[in-house]
Amino acid sequence: MKKIQIYLTVVGLLFGASSCDSGFEDVNKNPVLATTTDPAYLFSNAQFSAAVPTFYYQSEIVQQINTPYTGVLEGGNHNIVYDPNTNALFNSMYIGTNTGSGPVNLLKTIMTLTKDNPLRANIYQMARIWKAYVFMVLVDTYGDVPYFDSAKGYSDGINLPKYDDQKLIYDDILKELDEATKALDATKSIETGDLFYKGNIAQWKKLGNSLLLRAAMRLIKVDETKAKSYITRAVDPANGGVMTANTDNAYIAFNTTFNNPNANFFQGTERANVYLGKPFIDYLKTTSDPRIRVLSVKYAIPANPLATAGAENTEPADQLGMPYGYNESTIATAPGFPGKTGSAFNYSQINRRTLGKIDAPEFLITYSQTQLLLAEAATRGYISGDAKTYYEAGVRAHMNQMAQFDVSAVIPTTSQDAYLVSNPFNAANALSLINTQYWVSSFLNGAEAWANFRRSGFPALTKNPYPGADPSVKDFIRRLVYPVREKSVNTVNYNEAIARQGADELGTHIFWDK
Repeated sequence: MKKIQIYLTVVGLLFGASSCDSGFEDVNKNPVLATTTDPAYLFSNAQFSAAVPTFYYQSEIVQQINTPYTGVLEGGNHNIVYDPNTNALFNSMYIGTNTGSGPVNLLKTIMTLTKDNPLRANIYQMARIWKAYVFMVLVDTYGDVPYFDSAKGYSDGINLPKYDDQKLIYDDILKELDEATKALDATKSIETGDLFYKGNIAQWKKLGNSLLLRAAMRLIKVDETKAKSYITRAVDPANGGVMTANTDNAYIAFNTTFNNPNANFFQGTERANVYLGKPFIDYLKTTSDPRIRVLSVKYAIPANPLATAGAENTEPADQLGMPYGYNESTIATAPGFPGKTGSAFNYSQINRRTLGKIDAPEFLITYSQTQLLLAEAATRGYISGDAKTYYEAGVRAHMNQMAQFDVSAVIPTTSQDAYLVSNPFNAANALSLINTQYWVSSFLNGAEAWANFRRSGFPALTKNPYPGADPSVKDFIRRLVYPVREKSVNTVNYNEAIARQGADELGTHIFWDK
């Protein structure tokens, strides 16, 4: 499906003042101040700004991306707290690059502007759905967060919002997704400024239901009855059903002006410092996964820009992921250490011509992920349908998704067939197979890969053995800590949150992480 290009040079429309009236109130009006804002501009910005980098912690925790370096790059690679990196997602979602430009503020503004306007009913429902996505990511990352009182600084004077119980936030997320998805109406105004589907209501219903399925599956270990109820609603064709093809994928189509933030990292000044993790590469090699040729490469001169990086080796047998547990000094002692070329190590890196392109799309919710969740739901007996069929559809969907990165990334059907024959679905090992494929399918969407890893327990990764890890981390990082600023400025609400949910540490579990 062709995505609209992103033009975010404007976030509002300025309307000049009308004719002057006699009265002192007009003397005090700013003639160039924005008095009316089209919610469509705000909504596209809210979609765009929700695609945040997740490589400092999330992708490293699930052992797909790695760097040995200490200092400004440190985080999930060494299981330590480094505030500038732990607070990045919190700040991006609430504050944004400029004060008020984060998706939380933008979406709540849209909802205020459109709630009582029947001509903009669909964008109101779309904003509710996307707000649910944003807060799922926040809760899954930090636990209790400001929710009901968030973005009320201007409207209600609440500059220090209270943190809400994460369980109650999830209850409201489920309600919002269920209600908003059902309320979308194709007979009403279509919002063509939407970056995902140009306002296509059938596809927005599929997105809402696929998110509802994702949220409900988070709860299977803490409230299975509630989870099953919402899963049933999500898959019901009468409510619009879930995603049925890759054309339903929700993603941001970055371009050469508005670059993918992950790709900037892989192509920019840190390109010599970022590698693919050994467990990820080993899994792809062991299973003869054809995706390894698309996403992994060894450059002759890995520190150089792509134009001068030299020969590009994509042979699966030659790929070598960087092991965890080392820093820039001790990595030379790792078994099979491949040495360095110039300032960079000779480990595999992301392919800068495909998934590492500066204009690579950023996938947020996909058909592949949805099919794999259905496979698990069927395995658990929550829904009807054949788990094997859902599983194979999910694997194929992600392989076909590769083509959206570059024409060179197409994976032939014959290669897909051979992979599924060599790695057949096995009911006895279904949960491991399904969720390990979900891990692969969520590559570069670190927030979702990490959330599903904690929820499912798969793939079966080995604890990062780095000797300087935070003592609260008993196996894997379970949540990120709040920004230091919150502790010092929003102290009362911060203290209330940690008293309720547990210590503000990397080892504290999210409520659904049992």
